[in-house]
Order: sequence, then C-alpha cells, then structure tokens
Amino acid sequence: MIEQIRLRDLGVIAGATLPIGPGFTAITGETGAGKTMVVTGLGLLLGQRADSGAVRAGAEQAAVDGVWIVSEDGPVVERVRDAGGDIEPLGDGRAELYLGRTLSSEGRSRATVGGRTAPAGVLADLADQLVVVHGQSDQLRLTSAAAQREALDRFGGAPVAEAQERYRAVWDAWRTAAADLETLTTEQDARVREAEELRAAIADIEAVDPQPGEDTELAQRAERLANAEELRLAAATAHAALSNEDDLPDVQGLLAEARRALERAAGSDEALRAHAAVIEELGYRVADVAGELSGYLADLDEGGPHELAAVEERRAALNGLVRVHGSLEAALELLASGSARLAELDDDGDRIDRLTAERDRLRDELDARATELTDARRAAASRLGEAVTDELRHLALPDATVTVAVEPGPEAAHGRDVVTIQLAPHPGASPRPVARGASGGELSRVMLAIEVVIAATDPVPTFVFDEVDAGIGGAAAIEVGRRLAKLAETSQVIAVTHLAQVAAFAGNHLSVVKANDGSVTASSVRRLEGEERAAEMARLLSGMADSEVALDHARELLALGRAR
Repeated sequence: MIEQIRLRDLGVIAGATLPIGPGFTAITGETGAGKTMVVTGLGLLLGQRADSGAVRAGAEQAAVDGVWIVSEDGPVVERVRDAGGDIEPLGDGRAELYLGRTLSSEGRSRATVGGRTAPAGVLADLADQLVVVHGQSDQLRLTSAAAQREALDRFGGAPVAEAQERYRAVWDAWRTAAADLETLTTEQDARVREAEELRAAIADIEAVDPQPGEDTELAQRAERLANAEELRLAAATAHAALSNEDDLPDVQGLLAEARRALERAAGSDEALRAHAAVIEELGYRVADVAGELSGYLADLDEGGPHELAAVEERRAALNGLVRVHGSLEAALELLASGSARLAELDDDGDRIDRLTAERDRLRDELDARATELTDARRAAASRLGEAVTDELRHLALPDATVTVAVEPGPEAAHGRDVVTIQLAPHPGASPRPVARGASGGELSRVMLAIEVVIAATDPVPTFVFDEVDAGIGGAAAIEVGRRLAKLAETSQVIAVTHLAQVAAFAGNHLSVVKANDGSVTASSVRRLEGEERAAEMARLLSGMADSEVALDHARELLALGRAR
C-alpha cells in the first residue's frame, strides 16, 4: 500500500505531498493543473522510462519519493535486500519501504531503493508486486489477444497456472529435443566428415605416441649430443684439475696439503684449527664435484652419432604433429578429448533414433498437456464471463453480456489457445470482440469489471486508474465510482478522474491546485474535506465552484457516496 508520495519540480508541480493511505483515493483538478503528473511520478517510482521533458521548466532536476507499507516478509522485501536496501519495521508485521527517483534536465536518472542507490530495473521488478496501473492506453491494451489471455489466466488461479506450468515444462523439453534432432539431421554430412578427420588425426597421434614435455627434453638432448666433444673436453679438463690420476698436482691434493699444514701449527694457535676445518669441508665438496664430472663423462661416452640420429628422427616425428596441431600440447589435448567427441559422432545414428522417439513421445505428451490447459481455461472462461456480466449490471450496462471464447490458435509457449473477450451490449445483439465492437466507455467498464472480478481471486495491493471513466458520465459514472469503492475493500485504489460522480465515492479526495504568478504555473496538492470538497465537486459538475445548484448536487453525490 502506498502511504505517501512526494513530487518536486515534476511537470507543472513545483512541490506536492500526496497523503494516500488505504481505501479509495480520488485525485481531481483543473485541466492543466498536473493531475497526470501524479501518474507520471508514480510511473518513475515503478521503474518506467524517464523523460527529461518531465522536469519542470527552469529546474535542474525532478524528484519523486514514495513510502510504501509492506509486509516484513515476502518477495518485495527479499528483492529490496538483494539490491542492498532495507526496510523500516513498524512492529506489527508491517514495514515502511522508501523508494525514490530523480531525473535531471539532461536526461540522467537515479533510483533509490530502501535507502540505497539501485538500477531503475529494481523498481520495475518491485512494480510487479506492488501496483497495477491502468490508463487509457491500458484500455486499448485490453483489445489485444495477449492481454485478454493474461486476464483469463489470472482469474483462473491455481488450476490454470498449474496446467500452464505443466504444459510449459513439456513445451521446453519438446523444443529442445526437436532442435537437437534438427541439428543432427541437417549437419549429418558435416558430422560424418568431422568423425573421419578426427579418427585420422587420433590415429596419427597414437602412431607417434608423444609424451608431455618430450619435445623440450629431446631438444636439450640433441643440443648435448651435437656438442659432445666440446662438452667432453670441458668436463675432462675440469675433472683433471680437481682430481688428477697421473700424480700431477690437483685441487684435492693442494687442499689436503693446506689442511695438514694448518693442523700441524694449530697446537700453537687454536685460531688455525677453524680454518683447517673449512678447508676440510672444501675438500669434501671438491671430491663430490669430481665424482659428478666423472659420471657426466661416462654418460657422454654412452651417446654418439647413432643416438643423435635417433633423437633427430624422433624430433622430426613430433614436429610433424606440431605443424598440424600448433603445439605438442594441443595434439595431446586432442588425443585426450577427441575420443569422447568421436564416440559422440559415431553414435549419431542411434542418437537420431533416440531423439526421434523422444520428440514423438514429448509431442504426444504436449498434446495432452495442451488439451488439459485448454480445458482449464474454458472452465475459467465460463465463470469469468458470468462474473463480468454480473459486474456490468452494476456499471450501468444491465443488458450487456460478456462471453469469453477459448478457441484453437497457433502453438506457442503459453499454449494453443486464442482468448477473445466478447461483448453483446444488449439483448439480441451478436457478441462481438471488445477489440472491434466496444465503445470507449464500454471498454472502460469492461476493464474495470474484469479487475473487480479478478481481485476476488488474485488480489493486487494497489490499483491506479488514470481516467478510467473516460467516455462515460451520468448514472454510469456513479456506478463506476461505486465499483471502485468496492474494489478498494480488498485493494488500495487511486483514481485520477474528472467526474464528480466517481470522486464522490472516495474516502480520500485530493485536489491538484494551480496558481499563476504571471510567468510560471506551479501546482500543489490539497486534501479536501467538508465544504471545500463540495466546492470541488461542484466545479467538476458545472465548472463553477460557487453555484448553489451545483453545490446542492455535489452534497447529494457525497451523501450517496457515504451511503453506498
């Protein structure tokens, strides 16, 4: 429920606060005073597209703030918290939710949800849970088959929703199976070629049997074998210097001699013993290096021209794979994944058979689910037609009859039904689709009747009607006001109207008032009560707020509204 809306520099409204609250609120005002700006501001709070032309002339930006009363739990609060916002608990299971939107004259827009900046899309998400807005464009929308089907589905409640959910699940599965089958059949030749090429590539890789990192290891081995003599000379020279087997001086011998000299003199000075220990450690290290060089020389001796030829031959085989696949790693990856892909391609024939059987099975099930959904809709259509017909009797269309036809149509995600709301305005008239046969006033009342009926099974927190009374007057307008008041028994109702007969039934009457300073028209909003309200009603009736005849009629209407 909307508790309050504040507007600043929006259209002709310089600043206004609208106290809404529960029940039925009527908003009236002179032509050009800015009544539609109230709906525009509400639209901004509900995530609708922002138009910089709505910013008041001379102002840098427009702002709209709204306070909603919501349940502390539920999808609304969950979405608010997902967006980083929060609510203000009131202590009785309810909470206040603050929404805001600013719009600059340059076209930039910013939204706030629960005290935090958020994308305008979050406001649009919340709108589905908070408000249903009906303007004259929505009356026209009722003429579309999609809107009529949606209205029937809302009225149908759980039986229709559950049947539609079962149908949609099978529809999605059938579409997936059919698409997969079409892909397999239309691309079969290409997939056969892919399988042949993949089989040949895998065979080539398996014939070479490469190992991870083998190309790097072989390159190092080839470099070593190609420079074997240079390596052997360097290693032999170093080995001889460290450990000479020909009784010539070497590093090991010189270190041993140095150690013994220090040990002999250490008796006279203990400081030399530490140096002797270091030299002894160096001797061990030199011995280790000499041993490793000896092993290195032995390994070099194991190779030779024959090994180098074998290494180069192996490298040539690996390079052949690299030329084809880009790298040895890519070839190994193809070998690892290609077998599974090949198995899938080789299974195409059996898979086509399986998918064909699955598609046909799902088609049969889809037929059954579509029939089930059609039956549920037709059962709801009969009840909806009767309920709307009865409701129209209270809207000054006592002889009108509404029928809701559910006929076969193109297959789609929502089913196979075309829903048509038909109106016979008087006995003997043939029912005609409201899209072609209803006048503007009749269409307004049919839409209102549908909302009143649906609200009993699928309540909406707030309804906003922007001149839903267009095209009607007199007794019909009185009945529209009465039915809006009835709708307000289960939902909050806000109606922008130019008819006193409608406004008389509101429990809360707000007037958009304009004042002219000679250059700029600025509007504000006042709550009307007592004689001030009667004067506004008289103005709506006759254009003159001080006409005694109009005032008497206004008071009579207000009494009728209170006595409804």
